[in-house]
Amino acid sequence: MSKKIFTQNGFVLSGKTKLKQIITLSCLIVVLVLPFFVFAESAPLTKLKEVGTTKGPFVEADQYSFAVLVGTVVKAFLSLLGIIFIGLVIYGGYNWMTARGDEAKVNKAKEVIQNAVIGLIITISAYAIWDFVFYKVI
Repeated sequence: MSKKIFTQNGFVLSGKTKLKQIITLSCLIVVLVLPFFVFAESAPLTKLKEVGTTKGPFVEADQYSFAVLVGTVVKAFLSLLGIIFIGLVIYGGYNWMTARGDEAKVNKAKEVIQNAVIGLIITISAYAIWDFVFYKVI
């Protein structure tokens, strides 16, 4: 029988339990920390050498310019809003199907779907305005 070592939250832990916790924690630390020490590619080190010559604020605009970056971020944000729309429509439809004739639940589900459609219209309009401004005006 193992010797009782200490209590934690009112439970008495044995030496075997403590050993299991230490082994589990050690494995977790190894799994999480070990990838940081693997340098299969020396890209991080060579990128530091390029800072004053080919990278930095004095480089000509290319495919990674600020305008393209902003455009990519806006498109990603609008895509995320589209995914949220699909989730809201599924949620509203599920609530409508499981309402079992309760008018309050049906009206709430209809309201969720209507608000999702209004949000989709606003999202598509925002994308159209952004596309016009980004590609036609600028």
